[in-house]
Amino acid sequence: MGTMAKMRSLAPVFIITVGVLFVLFMVISDSSILENLGGAPTNVGSINGEDISYKEFSKILDQQRENRKNQTGKDIAEENLNQFRDQVWDAVVTQTLFAQEIKKLNITVADDEIKDVILSDNPPEFLRQNFIDSTGKFNKDLYLSALFDPQNKQALIQAEDFVRQTLLTQKLQSMLLASINVSESEIERQFIEQKTKMNIQYTLFSFTEFSDSSIKLTDAELKKYYDENINKYKIPAKRRLKYVLFPFISSSGDSSFALRNISEAIKDFQKDPANFQKNAEIFSSIPYSLDTLDISRFPVNASAAISETKPGSLVGPIPTPGGLTLYHLIKTLPSENTVVKASHILINQFGDDAKNKAEAMKLYDQLRNGANFEKLAKENSADPGSAVKGGDLSWFAKGRMVKPFENVVFKGRINQVLKPVKTNFGYHIIKVTGKSNRLYVVEKIFSEIKASATTKDEIKNKAGDYSYLANKNGFENEAKLANYKIQETSSFSKGKFGIPGLGANKRLMDFAFENDLYSISDVFSLTNGFVVVQISEIKSSSIQPFEQVKATVSQLLKTKHKVKLAKQKALDIKSKINGDLSKVVNYDKNAFVSTLNDITHNSNIPGIGKDYAFIEGALNAKVNEITDPLNGRRGIYLLKVLSRTPFDSSAFAIQKNTIRDNILNKKKRTFINDWIAIMKEKADIVDNRYFFYGQ
Repeated sequence: MGTMAKMRSLAPVFIITVGVLFVLFMVISDSSILENLGGAPTNVGSINGEDISYKEFSKILDQQRENRKNQTGKDIAEENLNQFRDQVWDAVVTQTLFAQEIKKLNITVADDEIKDVILSDNPPEFLRQNFIDSTGKFNKDLYLSALFDPQNKQALIQAEDFVRQTLLTQKLQSMLLASINVSESEIERQFIEQKTKMNIQYTLFSFTEFSDSSIKLTDAELKKYYDENINKYKIPAKRRLKYVLFPFISSSGDSSFALRNISEAIKDFQKDPANFQKNAEIFSSIPYSLDTLDISRFPVNASAAISETKPGSLVGPIPTPGGLTLYHLIKTLPSENTVVKASHILINQFGDDAKNKAEAMKLYDQLRNGANFEKLAKENSADPGSAVKGGDLSWFAKGRMVKPFENVVFKGRINQVLKPVKTNFGYHIIKVTGKSNRLYVVEKIFSEIKASATTKDEIKNKAGDYSYLANKNGFENEAKLANYKIQETSSFSKGKFGIPGLGANKRLMDFAFENDLYSISDVFSLTNGFVVVQISEIKSSSIQPFEQVKATVSQLLKTKHKVKLAKQKALDIKSKINGDLSKVVNYDKNAFVSTLNDITHNSNIPGIGKDYAFIEGALNAKVNEITDPLNGRRGIYLLKVLSRTPFDSSAFAIQKNTIRDNILNKKKRTFINDWIAIMKEKADIVDNRYFFYGQ
């Protein structure tokens, strides 16, 4: 350590953000950080016996959360925290496995290696980024000055650790990837695929030429295939859950908080209207924006108030989806486009077109004689969404409605009831209630109404009370007493796709497959609330009986027979046409022969789509020779490549190294990802995070 100690005494580190030095495997390598609190859990988990303490995992979470905030400009939403913790935990597992493998293989990094990296003309980006001058060049003199400044000692120590861990990982990866190589044939193959164009003559012997009824299979043949491929018919273990969901519903207190937020913004505006943007940056849940919108672009609750407000005024607070919105109308502008507000009564419920039309005309006559449009819409419209609002469709621009509807509504006069118009949905009786050709320049403050931490705690306590009482008195009995709605998932197997209706939750999935029938859970956390579940059905892993899959096996074997028949037909005809593919039609009345030009590796075959058997066969074929039968997606091909781009050795020589690097990098990524997946599968991973963060 002499070299590095001397370097440290001369002066470590720079004016940099220490957060960017964060490396997962450097913070979990010291087991001395673990504490014993009288038997209370202090670890969030372990990987192959190596404990990960709550303290260190929390530190990683905080650092990564801060990094994300610096990158995106906003904090992680509370409803996404569980997913974020999962991502960080997965990274911790990966880096711990790397660190364990590094130790197992006795991989080391010498101090001089670290020194060479830090003092090089091209140090790591996290170090050099703060020493780039106005011309974009790295100022090494300034860098070295900061490097040898004693005030920066602690930060340099962290930089050294970062570089050490990076070099260790690089050495491990180099060992793992030592056997990965790219052959000349692979490089040449990719070059050919990228650069080759072909003109191809082909014919297709479709599998559909052979009817199912023409293929006779015995039960013995079917049973033989079933027995030889029994694993294809394995049914995984499955579960079904009944559950009571306690959704995150905001309380009156949460609504009051949002209203107080808006009220403070209004007070500040009244003191200084020029400070609206500043207030938006303080009080708004969304980033500030200055928007120019037509009236149809505002929420329904806001459009009427906006249209009646004078420029310079505030509008709101108005309840809008998810919260309260305060608008500042700056000015209005003329617009070349007109937007319309209309109501309608839809008639399509009387069995046939004539009856629907007659009923629509009957209502139209009543409206012309003074009947109340809203009342008739509520009583007669087949559009439930607008019927409850008296037929109101609110504001809309051109392109939002079907053409026949749009054609008449934009020509109608305000308060005019239009004669019934027919669309694919039925007959519409339309009343135009407004028109606008103005644009509104607005800025806004949106105060989100969402369940606060206090509200969520109350909801969780409520769910916890139900879980406790359900275990004592019965899941359904207690739900009925408390007037809770019981829902049920569809049947699901253990895997990465989550639980139907409840989403991905590893702890909940584990509960479902590790407990007995009718077991009732503790409270589990979901993205949209808390849930208590009961295992309502258990199905063990099994094999589908032969009789159940007999029809499927039969269809599969018939398809295989069709392939053989089509291939044999292609061989027979090829033997007769003497190299002239156009003669296929002389021997097969269903045949066709087509010619395709400028076909590349990524081309779609007209009428067929992408078929790699076709493309690969053409790339490998000899020019002006008919190929052997090729098994494609829809049938058996015979191809004749009429011409193919000649191999350009000069271009290949120029691009060869780039192609090699691309293939090699792809292979390396695939290998490392597969290696990590295998290591995780083999590892003894204990995940106890739910003790600290809930389920």
